[in-house]
Amino acid sequence: MAITAKFFASLRESLGLDESRIALSEVNTVAEVWDQATQGAQMPPNTLMAVNMEYVTGDHHVKDGDEVAFFPPVSGG
Repeated sequence: MAITAKFFASLRESLGLDESRIALSEVNTVAEVWDQATQGAQMPPNTLMAVNMEYVTGDHHVKDGDEVAFFPPVSGG
């Protein structure tokens, strides 16, 4: 039983990590997925999080087979 964590754009570059598999037994929430996958790296402010392509907050509970994605904040103009 596992969760897949994916990192995009500047997060991928700064962490040197594009994807990680996390044992479900080690995490309950999206924020815990970040902590486990990044070995406790500080999450940048306004990081966007999604579970199975739906935006969520860090306290969203994860389940077996979920894909958790992390995106840096973006601005337009």
